[in-house]
Amino acid sequence: MSRLDAPVAYSPDVETVQPDEAETTRRIAEQMTYIIDRTHEAGGHAVRSVHAKSHAILTGTLSVHEGLPPELAQGVFAAPREFDALLRISTIPGDVLRDSVSLPRGMALKLFGVEGERLPGSEEDTTQDLLMASSPNFQAPDTRAFLRSLKPVALTTERAEWAKVALSTILRPVERAIEAVGLHSAMLSALGGYKPTNPLGESYYTQVPLRYGDHIAKLRLVPASDSFTALEGDRIDLDDPDAIRAAVIETLARQGGSWTLEVQLCRDLDRMPIEDASVEWSEEESPFQPVATLSVPAQESWSDARSAIVDESIAFRPWRGIEAHRPLGNIMRARRQVYPISAGHRSELTGCPIHEPRTVPRLGG
Repeated sequence: MSRLDAPVAYSPDVETVQPDEAETTRRIAEQMTYIIDRTHEAGGHAVRSVHAKSHAILTGTLSVHEGLPPELAQGVFAAPREFDALLRISTIPGDVLRDSVSLPRGMALKLFGVEGERLPGSEEDTTQDLLMASSPNFQAPDTRAFLRSLKPVALTTERAEWAKVALSTILRPVERAIEAVGLHSAMLSALGGYKPTNPLGESYYTQVPLRYGDHIAKLRLVPASDSFTALEGDRIDLDDPDAIRAAVIETLARQGGSWTLEVQLCRDLDRMPIEDASVEWSEEESPFQPVATLSVPAQESWSDARSAIVDESIAFRPWRGIEAHRPLGNIMRARRQVYPISAGHRSELTGCPIHEPRTVPRLGG
């Protein structure tokens, strides 16, 4: 491997606020609340405006590795220790679809007992939230482009599920053909062509950058245990409308597993931009490096009771955490405003207050 450039030092001026950013963010929040209203009207129950359907709700442990070099021993990862963790695995849309509409996955991770200077709006919390998805980069470069893509999603929420199933059936073989030659189409995946695999064998990415103590980074989770690596690329039958959930239940009823949490440091602001979320940072210029292990024991991975505790009354937000992991870029700045509005609106409709736990909740199983 050639010599790597030094990591870029974090400073507030790595971010550039767009002139119309506040108005764009306001309109994104409007679309998100509209999606919640649509699902509430159609199904009689309000769900998340994104990542509505959970496939697994898990408890586990994040173990920070010993002997990390100074550039990696930052923030949550500054010293070897263990954190209790709550995980929620989902698919991205804001409506609860049958799994034959095969879509990208998400992983929301909440760590407990995190010390350090808190982010604004999170001063009373003791948790660190990390939100990840199963593709390395975000679908849109910035909030303007995301708003343009969000409008048709809002208009088709809870409409013509049979058409979404049919489109997904058509697109999955196309996506397989593209992957066979070493490529990937984020657009096809978002439209329903995502590969139908067990999410325990997936890798998950923050997609957009965050402060990493003195530096800037993106994070990812990659399968580490034999039980999870064996599931990489292992396709599941989607005839069952909850096939993904069933596959995870079957796996974790027998044995647990683990992912490795890795960090990719920003080493060049031009080639690894902060404000363009669609750019995948080069692993050749900055390889991912392991900093921790996320382990989950065998457990009942989903139940109505677990869903009632986590899906209904707990929220995951990128701006809940410590200053050492401040979210960066215009997509993340928009999330600071949009996520609380979305969660608050959902809570009003369900009549179920959103609360932030100080210890990992008792889920049973």
